[in-house]
This record gives sequence, structure tokens and C-alpha cells, in this order.
Amino acid sequence: MALFGGKKDREKNKAAETVKPVRPGKPTAKKIAPNVSRVAPDVLVRPHVTEKAAHATAQNIYTFEVTKAATKGEIAAAVQAVYKVTPVKIGLAKVPASRIRLKTRRGFGTRSGMKKAYVYLKKGDRIEFSS
Repeated sequence: MALFGGKKDREKNKAAETVKPVRPGKPTAKKIAPNVSRVAPDVLVRPHVTEKAAHATAQNIYTFEVTKAATKGEIAAAVQAVYKVTPVKIGLAKVPASRIRLKTRRGFGTRSGMKKAYVYLKKGDRIEFSS
């Protein structure tokens, strides 16, 4: 309908094309590059020491609790930076959150989930955990 509403359409297009100037005092959002890796303390949370993990250390497999967003490459770099050993292989396992029974009036609670990393080392390499 070219006869009716043409002026309104032109005004809408003109308003959409105008760009608001950025005020000098207003901070702009900065984007972080996706390939920037995190540093070691942001990746490794703590060694995951259980009976099963203690038996696995005899075969040079060490278990760590890591952040949920950590990748295998970041974990390998963190282990190399902190413990000065080079991992041969890394396995990841997500442990889901679980519902636990509380001996209080509330009844039930939730144990948070986590992400575990199994770090495989060469035969001569070892990691010493301080206690």
C-alpha cells in the first residue's frame, strides 16, 4: 500500500539507522577471547583423596577435583605448572549432585556435584601431596 503509511515507514527506518553516541564516561563491555586459558588455581580445586584414588596412585593415576568448565588441555597445563610433571593422558568424570537425608527437621538436602579428573603419568613420575 504505497499510498498510505509511506511516511511512517520512512520515519521508522530513519530512527533505526540513527546510532546513539557513546558517552565517554560509560564503560564498554569487553569480550574475553575463547582460547585464553585459565591459570592453575582456577582449574585444580583440590586432590580427590579416597580409598579408590589411593589404590589408583600405585598405577600412577592421580585424581583431582576440578572446576566444571575445565578442559583436558587446561588440566594438563595446570598439573604441569603446579606439580612439574607431564601427564600422559587425562580422563574426566562428572559426578552428579545427590540427594542426602538429614537427621533434622528439614528432612533432605543436596550434596553438590563435581567434576573429577584422572591424571595418568609416566612410570617414573610421581606427585607428592603435602598433608
